[in-house]
Amino acid sequence: MRSLRSVYKIGHGPSSSHTVGPYNAALLIRDRYPDASLYEVTLYGSLALTGEGHGTVKAIRAVLPDAEVHFDTETKDLPFPNTMLFRVFDKRGSYVSIRIFSVGGGTIRVEGELSQDEVDIYPQSNFTEMLDECRSKDISLMEFIRQYEEPDLMDYLRQVWTAMKSCVERGLEEEGVLPGELRLTRKAKLLHTMRCYNESSEVTMNRLIASYAYAVSEENAAEEIVVTAPTCGSCGVIPSVMYYMYHDKGFPEEEILEALAVAGLIGNVIRTNASISGAECGCQAEIGSACSMAAAGLAYLYGLNSSQIEYAAENAMEHHLGLTCDPVCGLVQIPCIERNAVAAMRAVNAVDISRFLAATRKISFDDVIATMYQTGKDMDVRYKETSHGGLAAMYRTKQTASSNE
Repeated sequence: MRSLRSVYKIGHGPSSSHTVGPYNAALLIRDRYPDASLYEVTLYGSLALTGEGHGTVKAIRAVLPDAEVHFDTETKDLPFPNTMLFRVFDKRGSYVSIRIFSVGGGTIRVEGELSQDEVDIYPQSNFTEMLDECRSKDISLMEFIRQYEEPDLMDYLRQVWTAMKSCVERGLEEEGVLPGELRLTRKAKLLHTMRCYNESSEVTMNRLIASYAYAVSEENAAEEIVVTAPTCGSCGVIPSVMYYMYHDKGFPEEEILEALAVAGLIGNVIRTNASISGAECGCQAEIGSACSMAAAGLAYLYGLNSSQIEYAAENAMEHHLGLTCDPVCGLVQIPCIERNAVAAMRAVNAVDISRFLAATRKISFDDVIATMYQTGKDMDVRYKETSHGGLAAMYRTKQTASSNE
């Protein structure tokens, strides 16, 4: 299993698979072939179907300004839903072809090669094996992580946390309309400042957490700097929960960093044994994974034991099973922004349940991750980041009907 630091990447929104991944792929191609006379890129699968709304061409041309970019929406049976074919031409007109897959969370894989992100440092293959080692050595999950990661992990997570905090705080100050044809109004600042009459402490907590999730997700939709956690589309869940615990509950930064490490371990297990890609497994792989990670990190902050942490993560994912990825107009806005807020609040609920019922559960975290992956494989392609089903299709049908009236 790979380093958990590869779960968290800092980059531009709105989509880790559609912007961060293609941007990294373009960087790789430019670095390998700096003297090319022409770069030609063909996008397939979900990249072709929703790449325009997700800013894929913009991301590629930020590195390769003169690249010719083509959309192929017809080719089927791809090795991975987010596939790119780079053709690199020399001055004589000869070219080489390199196929690259954007596999989620900004990670790319060059066909036939092993990337640095895919170098295993953990000998365990699932969470059960990790817990077995923790119990046999009588160590915490954080101590387990320190055994295998490089000593500078916490320095890296401090950079991640700084980027997350900055994103929350920027998003709370911004107003106006998000880019794209939906003309969606930002809501984070309003949600943060508006209070209900005689508002209870629980309502206040939910409102604040939701406002932080909106803040980050709206920054992502505006193509600003965010952290994949584990993806751009789900980048608001973990920062919102952690920011609430830091800013409103007074938890020290060092403990927040450890919670991010534990959350990252959960994301690492999901990515290894299932997927964090909406194009492969629907939004259960993105929002579900983020909720599961946030629940584990929060449970760790509250000092719950490893069994309770596992149950919090399992419970959070279990109730996202089957969640479709259906971005309206191909934009990471509806239902994506609101979905981040709801998942953040659900992570808190999962931890509350795990405090009392962890000893009674029948399903392991590994079981629910295997189920998520199989559910994603069984899911109709229309509901996997193609904007051809679900809310996206309903919105398009209503818009067509309205224009014909």
